[in-house]
Amino acid sequence: MPVGIICVYWIVMNGIGLISMKRDKDKARRHQWRTRERTLFLIAVFGGSIGCLIGMYAFHHKTRQPSFVFGMPLILVLQIAALVWLSFQTEILNR
Repeated sequence: MPVGIICVYWIVMNGIGLISMKRDKDKARRHQWRTRERTLFLIAVFGGSIGCLIGMYAFHHKTRQPSFVFGMPLILVLQIAALVWLSFQTEILNR
């Protein structure tokens, strides 16, 4: 898969993560129907963890919930570990 497509996907998912956190915070302030926490975590799992983390702290949203305070960074660490592992596997295959 071309690196350019992966980069575009990553940028889009992190944008979605950031916007989702902002929208949910705005809905919370207006006492409207909220985004499910499961949805926010799925966005993070599918590549938007950095956007979700930035949104959490930029908009002070979900920063008191342990599942988000520990869960979002954990997702990011696991994604970084997976990328490092994949890069080593790719390097070994290309030898």
